[in-house]
This record gives sequence, structure tokens and C-alpha cells, in this order.
Amino acid sequence: MAQWKQLQLQLQCLSHQHLNELYPPTFPMDVRCYLASWIEEQCWDEIIDSPDQDARALGLLEQIISLLQRISQDSSNVVEKMRLQQISRNMNVYRSQPLQLVKTVQNTLNKERILLNHVLPTFSPSTSQASYSPAPSPLPSVPLGSGRADGAWGSQTDLGNRDVDMLVLKVLEIQQCRQEIHQMQEDLNWERANFESLQVSLASNMSNGLDANSSEQIKKLQSRIQQLEFNGQEISKKRLQLLREAVDCLEHCQARLLQRIKSWRREQHLASIGAPFDDNLGPLQTWCEQLLGVNVKLRQEIILVGRDCPGGEPITELQERLGLLLQTLIQSSLMVDKQPPQVIKTQSKFSTTVRYLLGEKVTPGKPVLLKAQIITEMQARSLGQLGSIPTENVGELINNSAILEHNTSTKSTCATFRNMSIKKIKRADRRGSESVTEEKFALLFSSEISITGCDMPCCMQVISLPIVVIVHGSQDNNALATIIWDCAFSEPMCQTWTVSLDPYNQHFLAQKIFDKPDISGDFSNMLVSWAQFNKEVLPGRSFTFWQWFDGVMELTKKHLKSYWSDKLIFGFIGKQQLHLILQDRPDGTFLLRFSDSEIGGITIAYVSSCENRGRRIQNIQPFTKRDLEIRCLGDRIRDIEFITHVYPDSPKNDVFKKYYTDDPQPYNSGYIPISIQTKVAAGETSSPTSSAAEIPQDPTSRLSYPANALYSTMNQQGNGVFSPSQQFQTPYPTDIDVSGVPYHNPLSISPLHDMAQGNTPTTDDMELDEIFATGIYEMP
Repeated sequence: MAQWKQLQLQLQCLSHQHLNELYPPTFPMDVRCYLASWIEEQCWDEIIDSPDQDARALGLLEQIISLLQRISQDSSNVVEKMRLQQISRNMNVYRSQPLQLVKTVQNTLNKERILLNHVLPTFSPSTSQASYSPAPSPLPSVPLGSGRADGAWGSQTDLGNRDVDMLVLKVLEIQQCRQEIHQMQEDLNWERANFESLQVSLASNMSNGLDANSSEQIKKLQSRIQQLEFNGQEISKKRLQLLREAVDCLEHCQARLLQRIKSWRREQHLASIGAPFDDNLGPLQTWCEQLLGVNVKLRQEIILVGRDCPGGEPITELQERLGLLLQTLIQSSLMVDKQPPQVIKTQSKFSTTVRYLLGEKVTPGKPVLLKAQIITEMQARSLGQLGSIPTENVGELINNSAILEHNTSTKSTCATFRNMSIKKIKRADRRGSESVTEEKFALLFSSEISITGCDMPCCMQVISLPIVVIVHGSQDNNALATIIWDCAFSEPMCQTWTVSLDPYNQHFLAQKIFDKPDISGDFSNMLVSWAQFNKEVLPGRSFTFWQWFDGVMELTKKHLKSYWSDKLIFGFIGKQQLHLILQDRPDGTFLLRFSDSEIGGITIAYVSSCENRGRRIQNIQPFTKRDLEIRCLGDRIRDIEFITHVYPDSPKNDVFKKYYTDDPQPYNSGYIPISIQTKVAAGETSSPTSSAAEIPQDPTSRLSYPANALYSTMNQQGNGVFSPSQQFQTPYPTDIDVSGVPYHNPLSISPLHDMAQGNTPTTDDMELDEIFATGIYEMP
């Protein structure tokens, strides 16, 4: 019956169609259920499709019909009785072809085995010498219900489901052992009573001189009692061993759950800077509820064992382990479902939601109240060590309490803080050049919850992601830099970033942050410090690297997202590299690049002719957010007639046609209509290329991180705009022949360094600096 016992756990996950395929009308699931043990004891595979086997197959059919009729007669349920009688009559269809019954049963049992092999690891009922092995099945897992997930998360969920299935089977086997012990104890009591009666009868017969073989009966009863006692001891040992294995299995399964909860929180943290994230907590909630149910059942079984063996040391040890597992599960099931903003301005409203994954198991009656308080970074780091709620008040929160409420439609239990606000904040003493935007806080949510089946209420708490508290909107940019830095470059965060810029873009960003204008430099092993990221201003500029980069992201997110997605923006490129790829292109060839000298600007670099028949590359005055709000980038490109082809050689009207907007239709107002157009004026300026020395490392700065992690950018879901799924395709070849030497690695460009030393064109032929032209709005 072991196969049917395992299968019962999966039948509820199968659709009606799958059940019909598994159990056809001629062999309904009722027969499989009622005769499970008998069916699995028969040697169906030994019967072959041969006329010689008809008699054997017919005998099996007769037994099935006889067993069904006997069960129907013993049933007190009229509906069940009638159902079984109808099934037994229907089985007569096999009388003319009894071998067809054998084939049907063989196919059904084979399908069941395939199903179990794909869902559960290889499992056999445990013996007293068996031990639990958490190794997953080598067979591929297949989802049986809609609750199973896909991808990496799905594989972890499948492993968790397998663990829970193993646990349920262990509990079923423990319960079966208990029932066997109970039945055996009743038989033992009965035999002992018979033994006592027989002894009384024997004593009476001996006094009357009669001996009706009573002595022989007493010996048989004594042997029977001894056998029952021995069997009871063996099953009790097996029961205790199964309990140990079940607790071990529960510890393993719960450790996997806690690791998944930790991963979910880390993924939620990364989502704050644009990483993809599935915020569905449904699978985790189901997992928690299943483990809680198993824990409660095991505690009940241990209590029943303790009743039979009071004061046993193994029982006490198992009780303590289960109690610790239960406490950990209850405390770990509190999650911040919707995080508060990570940059919060005082006196402004914000919201956040806390969810309890064991909400349906909360003891009814007294409402559960969650309270929030703001804590410092130091207090947050000491929470794991002390496990208590900080008493020092570092800030005043308004509307900082909410009640856990259960939503029956979504089956979630949440406390929603809708109008929370930070009234005031107490800041720590700052050292050196530290600013208020570098100081991090967090929200701590705490409550006391009573769970059905648990003896005592449990105190629990959960902490939000780091937040930076500001008092003015001008601090928002620097506060965001703190959040980005600590999230993206803290372990193990930096390992999960996906590079979405091509090597040329990355190389330019490295040149900029390290102030290394030489394109032959190799920055792959250099470290970026916090000071370089957002403390020190760039050479010759009035802003930091982060302020410039954030301006680019803001501009792209609000005005250029579709252009970037369609790979029409070249993006980050230095002037030397710009000359390298455009020097051989015909006049009118252009590309779009982010301004190097202005925050939040995009410029058009194009090829034009000089008076001395030379070639030069010019850059039109950058378009800022304000410019693009007046007239979109597509229309501005259409206005400039002398730029004709997008690098490398695509006609601009073919590429940007979808971005052109029609001029507004005049309406009968009595006025002559006007329009705005972009006009590029003549004139040029030049300045030498910056060659400032490398910025020294600030000894008081934060830890340094690899430069290649810095180049990673964020997707459209977060603060950034560069999605890994929309990686910019480099529109120029990766192997460029310079002075007869192939150029393979864009991050190590020694051939270009040689070119810069020996073959530098004249200033007229190679214009490396931005040439700004004044944009004039003309009304025809």
C-alpha cells in the first residue's frame, strides 16, 4: 500500500483531466482506493498477454468483485454501499476479456510510479535502521499544480515542496505506527484477560480432578502474549526512530525555507536599484503554513509517545528541538511586503506594508497590533546580537501603529501603515566631511503574536531596508547616492549586478571617474572609492560623478527611454573614441551621446568638412530636460537638415520616423499659426583636453569596490533606465585594425596608445573637444 499512500499526497494537485487519464471509467479510482493494499500485493507484471493466462486473469477479476461486494456489505453508509455495488457490477465487463483488466491495472500502476518519480525523491518506508537523506531526486521535477513556480525561484519551491511531501509521508508513517501499537495493545489486553480467565478455569478443574488440556492452552496464550509484547516493543522503537528522522527532516526543510526568505529579502533590496524581482509571497506563505502544520503534528505525536514512556530523555530532546524550530518559524514569518521609500523627507507622508505569512494561524480573538519605530544603523546591526527592541528614541514617527488584518480574497494577513511620517530625527555626531545624507536609519516593526497550537505568545520583529532622512529636496540626489552605493556594492549585492553597458561605455565611465583621458588605460582591476563616487567633484567641473550620472539616468528615464530601448543612443563615449569611429564616415553621419560637461544633457556628434578640405567632428549644444519638454528629440533631429545618417550608415528619416510628431493643425481662431523649430548656428570653440592628475584616495573614505561593479546600471523598474534585457548593441566592430594591429579588447587599448604617440592628426583634422552651437527657436 506504500505506493498509494505516497500518491494520495499528489492527487489533490492533479486536474480533473489528469485524474480521468490515470483512472479510466473501467477501473475507477474507488477500486484503487478501497483495494489499494490487495492490488499492490498481486504480481500483475508476471501475467503476459497469452490465452494461457486467461484463467489467472479471470481469477483476479473474481477476487476484485468479491472484495468490493464484501466492503459494500460492511459499509453503514448507504451512498457508499450503492456506489460499491454499482462498481462491482460494472467490473463484469472484463469477463469476456479478463486480460484487458490486467493491462489496465498494469498501465495505471506504471503511470503512478512515473508520477511519483517525477515529484518525490526515491522513497521507501523507513525501517528502524533507515535514515533521512535530503538529497533530491535525480529525475527532473514537473509541476503538478498551479502553485508551482518557474525559473530559479521555481526550482527552490519544487525542492521545498518535495521536502514537505517527505515530511507528510513521515508523519503518516508515524501515525500508522501509533495505530498499530494501539491495536496491538488492545490485542494484548484481550489475550491477558483470556489468560487470567483460563488460569482461574485451570485452578477449578484441577481441584475437581479434571484436565481438559487447559495447560496446553495456557502455554499457547503465554507464547502469544510474549510475541505481542515483543512486536509492540519493536514498533515502539521504529516509531521513535521515525520521530527522530521527521525532526531531522523538518530542520532541513525549515533551513531551506529560511534561506529562501533571506534570498527574497535580498532580491527585494536589489529591486530598489532596478533589479528584476518577483514579489509574490504566496509560495513562501504556503511553505510556512505546511511546516507549521507538520511541527504541530509532530509535537502531538511526541506527547503521545511521552504518555507511554514518561520522562524519557529522547522525548525531551525532541520536544526542545521542535519548540526551537517553532519559535524560529513564527518569528521569521514576519515580512516587509511593501518597503517604505529609502529616501524620506521629514514632515512628508509615506506608506509601508508588513505581512505575516502565518496570519491564518493567528489565535482568533485579540487583535494583533504592530508598532514601528525608527532606529539608527548601529542599533540595526546590534538587533541580531541582542534580540531586543532598542529603547533609545532617535526619531518621532506619526501614525506608527497598525493592526494585522486578514484578507480572505487574497489569503494574506497584512498591517498597512498608510499615513506614516517622520516628525523629527535625532542625528549622530558626524566626523570629518560626513554629511547628513550619508547617515542611514531603518524602520523596526515589532509585535507579540499567539499562534494556534502554541503554548505561549511569541515576540517578533522585522526591519526595513536602509533609509536616509532628509529635510530638503536638494538633498535627495546625495541621499540616493548613499542608498545606491550601500545596496549595489555591499556583499553579496555586487555579485548579482548584471552589466548592461557595452565595454566602450564602461571604459568611458572608468576614464571619467578615475580622470584618465588616455583611452589605452586598463581599469578592470582598479577600485572605486566612495569619495570618487560622490564626494569629490570631477576635474574642471562643479559636480561629482554620481550627480552627473544620475542626471543622465533622470533625463533618459523621463525623455529618452524609448530611444534607448530601440538602441538609438550611443550613450557614454569619449572624444578620442568618438573620433576613432567617425573619422572615416561621410559628412552628415551623426550619433547621440551624453554630454560630458553638463548634468542631464544629450548632444549630437556629427561629421562635417573643414575649409581646408579636412574633416572634423562637431558636437551640438546639449539638449537638457527643459529643451526636450519644449520639443522632443525626434523632432529636433528632423529639424537639423545637415545630419543625414545615423552611425554607421542608416538614413535618419528611416530610423527616427516613428518619433516625429505632426505639427498641430490650425484651428479657426483668427490667428496665423506658428511653429517651433531647432536651428544650429555657425561658429565653433575649442579647448585643450583635460589631463588632470589622478585624484588621491581619501584615507577617511569608505571601502573601495571594483570598478567593473560600478559600471553596472539599473533597469527600468528601478532608479535607472538601462535594462539587462535591452543591452546596447555596439554599432561598430569589436576588432578594429589600427596601424596594422588588430584591436581586440576595448578595455586594454595599447595599439591606440601607439597611434596617439605617433600618428596624431592635426587639430583641423581631429577636433576632440565639444563645439557648441547656439540653439535658436525660429517662428516662420
